[in-house]
Amino acid sequence: MKLSVVVPVYNEEKNLPELFDQTLEALKDADYDWDITFVDDGSKDGSVKVMKALQAKYPQRVRNVVFRRNYGQTAAISAGIDHSDGDIVVLMDADLQNDPADIPLLLAELDKGFDVVSGWRKDRQDNTLTRTIPSRFANQLISSTTGVHLHDYGCTLKAYRRDVLDNINLYGEMHRFIPVYADDAGAKISEVVVRHHARKHGKANYGLERTLKVVLDLITVKFLMKFSKKPIYLFGGVGFGMMVIGFGLFLWLAIRRIVTEIGVLTSPWFQIAVMMFLLGFIAILMGLIAELLMRTYFESQKKKTYTVREVAEPVRRSMPDLAEG
Repeated sequence: MKLSVVVPVYNEEKNLPELFDQTLEALKDADYDWDITFVDDGSKDGSVKVMKALQAKYPQRVRNVVFRRNYGQTAAISAGIDHSDGDIVVLMDADLQNDPADIPLLLAELDKGFDVVSGWRKDRQDNTLTRTIPSRFANQLISSTTGVHLHDYGCTLKAYRRDVLDNINLYGEMHRFIPVYADDAGAKISEVVVRHHARKHGKANYGLERTLKVVLDLITVKFLMKFSKKPIYLFGGVGFGMMVIGFGLFLWLAIRRIVTEIGVLTSPWFQIAVMMFLLGFIAILMGLIAELLMRTYFESQKKKTYTVREVAEPVRRSMPDLAEG
């Protein structure tokens, strides 16, 4: 088994040497052949220089990927996964807040039969007001919305089996939702408590605005998980509901006209009813178009609408064996 440690890097030149030394110490007794992939996400300091020095010193252990500019943490993680070659992939931050000594703990949990092991920073060493409280809110929201209950979606320190990641494409800022995608593909997920340290060097690159991004990304993930293969269920459901409301308003206006002789066409409710009916009809048409796009996507990319954990083929016996049986 091969282990790949993937580390996205952004302005972490002072942390990288110590991070590598700690990783080297943590995995010195590991039963895995391992390497570490650093992905520089457009750093403005000397991070790339440090990465090259580490690769020169440990050419069999270090792989470097350097972006032309800053693309974001999700892109860096995706690139690290794509360029690494391990059967198991461990993701980890470069700021030394994750502890490389916890990697064997994640691997031990994988050995129990899990496909994804997520770290939980139970004793988090961050600013309570700007980091910890918003993070708890986001974790509860994600867990309740997706049904995948984890205490710490924001913890980068996670371990994955390669075959799980092969079925996941990352866009935008979706790296924190990898366990949700994995669960949708049928992966077995576990969570273990890991250590968390205060930042020694540099500064954090995220603030309160990250919570809003999480909410927006969550809407996208929920749509993709539930309706990406059958978008007509969403658009058609909304459209049908709006048409029912429009029809109900028409019926109420007609009854009111008979009973009270109040004009229908002069009422603003008539315009609302027409609008609701038309919008509902348009929503259903949009659902049909989305269905065509979805089917074109799967067929043109030769993608399957399912994932397979394993296949057990029957044993083919020769003709003499069959005759003896």
